[in-house]
Amino acid sequence: MATSSGEVYARIYRVTKEIPAGKVSTYGQIARWAGASTPRMVGYAMAGAGSKDVPWWRVVNAQGAISPRNNPFSELQQRDLLENEGIIFKANDRISLKDYAWQGPELPWLKENGLI
Repeated sequence: MATSSGEVYARIYRVTKEIPAGKVSTYGQIARWAGASTPRMVGYAMAGAGSKDVPWWRVVNAQGAISPRNNPFSELQQRDLLENEGIIFKANDRISLKDYAWQGPELPWLKENGLI
């Protein structure tokens, strides 16, 4: 059975809303936990989120960097939001995933939310 893009985005947003302040997750991790999606789909979902209801700024690429966008202001905004949560960027403009990566939702939460 095919899953609509709206359903996929809802799954992605549900997982993203669980990322606690001061932590980040990667596009690939979100895709894996949400299921039925790819890192690219997570990127599209984050680009469309645009509200503080979905903490899009807590999602970074696999290198711990902010992914470039069409609007460079959003990159500065994302960095500002992350720094306001206590996340420190290294000299190469990357975040230490060792220090700041969220370990993901608990198994019971994934089951309760129909993600596994």
